[in-house]
Amino acid sequence: MGRLNDIGLLEHNIREELNHHANRVSAVLNPVKVVITNYPEDKVEMMEMDNNPEQENAGKHQMPFSREIYIERDDFMEEPPKKFFRLTPGKEVRLKGAYIIMCTGCTKDADGNVTEIQCTYDPDTLSGSAGSQRKVKGTLHWVSARHCVDAEVRLYDRLFAVENPSADTEHDFRELLNPESLRVINDAKIEPFLAETAKVGDTFQFQRIGYFCVDEDTTEGHLVFNRTIGLKDSWAKQQGK
Repeated sequence: MGRLNDIGLLEHNIREELNHHANRVSAVLNPVKVVITNYPEDKVEMMEMDNNPEQENAGKHQMPFSREIYIERDDFMEEPPKKFFRLTPGKEVRLKGAYIIMCTGCTKDADGNVTEIQCTYDPDTLSGSAGSQRKVKGTLHWVSARHCVDAEVRLYDRLFAVENPSADTEHDFRELLNPESLRVINDAKIEPFLAETAKVGDTFQFQRIGYFCVDEDTTEGHLVFNRTIGLKDSWAKQQGK
């Protein structure tokens, strides 16, 4: 009988390897627009971002910041539970590498879905400045709405919904398939640095999301990224391990 190995151990080693080698970039997979109402409409600043803090000589890259940005939709809640340290009315968060912002309101469509979030920024809190030392509990990744590029992102997960399908003798293996083993996002927003440098086979860490590689289906003007693995082992948590 063949030996059964824990896939969690393999995934742990993949994370360790990619954490050491993959450049950090910003990508928003489920975007909602944020308008920073007190930021000048025509102003653009270039924010300096670390390529990989695990590599001493990895260098930095520039990322544009403007009045309108995208954040992850899950990073905003109008009526949050306790210990929700992301964006909510009347509270502050830091935009990674940029400023501290405060939510002042939001706009919804006829069905109650949030279509836009309004915020103000504190110009004295730019990352690296003396004012940036002011403490806030949440830090969000973002991309500039004016400068970002659309991309296709394929979110791969485990093929089966159980850890060891061969041990289940009561069901056809097709009944054990994970319906969420592949989800495709066609309108993810990525920062210009990623769009300009990504080549087939390259690996990146999408900050706060996971590790991704550039798929061979990528063509000029249409970038495709595959998720290799998430930042954390969500499977073990779901299984109560």
